[in-house]
Amino acid sequence: MTMRIAVAVSGRGSNLEALLRTLGPGAPARVVLVLSNRPDAGALARAAEHGVPATVLADAGDPGEWLEWLERHRVDLVVLAGYLKLVPAAVVAKYRDRIVNIHPALLPAFGGPGMYGRRVHQAVLASGAPESGATVHLVDEHYDRGAVLAQARVPVLPGDTPEGLAARVLAAEHRLLPAVVLAAAAAGRPVPLPQPVESHP
Repeated sequence: MTMRIAVAVSGRGSNLEALLRTLGPGAPARVVLVLSNRPDAGALARAAEHGVPATVLADAGDPGEWLEWLERHRVDLVVLAGYLKLVPAAVVAKYRDRIVNIHPALLPAFGGPGMYGRRVHQAVLASGAPESGATVHLVDEHYDRGAVLAQARVPVLPGDTPEGLAARVLAAEHRLLPAVVLAAAAAGRPVPLPQPVESHP
């Protein structure tokens, strides 16, 4: 039975694209819905190009609106791929252990409220950390606090810039997120992958 996936996005949707490319015909999982809190999110156009239904949430904080869309499309797994808002607590409760998020750092470091996008990579470089990477974790009621399912490690290089590090981490995200979704489809639920998944520049 094919796992039905909803992807929530706030930005251009490169992780959504990576999922759509991986989950082609015959794959054990399929993206059946894209949700966004922003009408100008580039991910909405990517969804349209692939023929995937997409909607902009009128109120991203309204659990009733979330649940209406998720139930209408019979969603089994929710993937947050560059979604920058908290998922309403009632949605987390209804889909407990069936919502995953990808974060552009090695959690628990460099996570939490306000830690997204360029800010994460600036913080990593400012800390002097020798490596960064990507983390996929279960979603709970707090930013970036749920159980880690998988990580991909990316070395910090001499003279790195936030943009350079971001590009390498994003490439790791594009491999890691589809791997976690495929493993979830095989198991019928999100499961940890072997740690760590190494990634190189």
